[in-house]
Amino acid sequence: MFKRSSGVLAHVTSLPSPHGVGTMGKTARDFVDFLAAAHQTYWQVLPLGHTGFGDSPYQCFSAAAGNPYLIDMDLLVEDGLLTADEVRQGDFNASADTADFEQLADTRWPLFRKAYSRVTPEMREKIAVFTEKNSEWLPDYALFMALKEEKYHHMPVYMWPDKDVRDRKPAALEKVTAELRDEVDFRIFLQYIFFKQWTALREYANEKGIQIIGDIPIYVAMDSADTWANPWLFKLDEKNCPTQVAGCPPDGFSATGQLWGNPLYNWEVHRNSEYEWWIKRISNCFRLYDVVRIDHFRGFDEYYAIPYGDKTAENGWWEKGPGIDLFRAISARLGDREIIAEDLGYMTDSVKQLVEESGYPNMKVIEFAFDERDTGNASDYLPHNYPRNCVVYTGTHDNETLLSWLDDITPGERRQVREYLNNFKDSGKELCDDLICLVMQSVANLCIIPMQDYLGLDNSARMNQPSTLGKNWKWRLKEGQFSKELQKEMLELATRYGRR
Repeated sequence: MFKRSSGVLAHVTSLPSPHGVGTMGKTARDFVDFLAAAHQTYWQVLPLGHTGFGDSPYQCFSAAAGNPYLIDMDLLVEDGLLTADEVRQGDFNASADTADFEQLADTRWPLFRKAYSRVTPEMREKIAVFTEKNSEWLPDYALFMALKEEKYHHMPVYMWPDKDVRDRKPAALEKVTAELRDEVDFRIFLQYIFFKQWTALREYANEKGIQIIGDIPIYVAMDSADTWANPWLFKLDEKNCPTQVAGCPPDGFSATGQLWGNPLYNWEVHRNSEYEWWIKRISNCFRLYDVVRIDHFRGFDEYYAIPYGDKTAENGWWEKGPGIDLFRAISARLGDREIIAEDLGYMTDSVKQLVEESGYPNMKVIEFAFDERDTGNASDYLPHNYPRNCVVYTGTHDNETLLSWLDDITPGERRQVREYLNNFKDSGKELCDDLICLVMQSVANLCIIPMQDYLGLDNSARMNQPSTLGKNWKWRLKEGQFSKELQKEMLELATRYGRR
């Protein structure tokens, strides 16, 4: 599938910017230039969706909509929708080392509304065309957000007091759509701007030889336009509350398992529709990305169901997913697409068979190769066991950085690392570099390194710690960190190991 190549993992929000968070503007183009000069081929990002409580890109208000916070302010100035003075006066907490999403909520929206007030008739025509092209999801999303943020004061959809609106009775929807017409149109405008800026950035990257790897979670959020507009596709009761929710069972990493809380799919309904909703979802993803990584791929073979209302994942059970039928349907409608199967965690024989049948490259993570708790799978992550058709990482957005991981593993695990590398003297950043060389020289067709690991950063730069809230998704690169020196190091690695 992939030719022998390499790339980096860095979310758009992690880029430097004077406006409080990384955006789709000049710095993103500078980052693309940096990657191209370092002879990288891929830039992997996290989901680009409209995030909700907790700021997780894996819990979004829509499976199709983009995150307004990624909209670049300076590009709005170029479009004549804002002035440079108005942007300069915005209090974006520009000096902060991390993304301050609460501050963004206070500062971005007044500027967005000002920009919306200046839409020209010519732009309105373009927005109308955009709306028509995205009619399968955009009107529902825009109305959902207008209702949630303006009428129901951010309450989750299952708590909306108007049952007829909650249940999508046609007369009630017609009434609130008329009542909130300008708010709905405002959110359509933001999506138009998001897709305009992202499309331009992706085209720029492609022209420089950089392919974008996107990421989609297997599940959608309970509080989302997707569940509100399509309740029959999920395991919901007559009040549109979930009967079962998603998660992972207890294991060596968590005694009570992981309770994600997402509603589960009603796979029988999906099967009877020939997976129409999923085909549309994947098709929309390839409008954004060149390659799509599907999170929690094992859930398509078997998924873990937890009774709704439980406080932990301990009482769940496994149920069968759609299996290979889903991916055959996707291939029949969309043709062969570049998809990465995220198959991390405990893999049963049936999951391994599903990945093999799909033909998609799976994932290898070097941090998992030396885990004394995972005696069943650890050897699968050792480079001498890799197939060519895989994507290898030092770590993912959910893992510790390499530097802190080396500090936190047991003495026995650290000894395994040194024995495998035949290196008993290096430490710290030097040992991180050795592990990067290890995965770069492997036979894996594609190697992706998080920027934190190239920079040798500790866990203060960690992107996410699963099952925690409050400090995640905030890390940002500082000005000058993707430097000429780092560019030269990456270029030398790509050249040395035949990845250019």
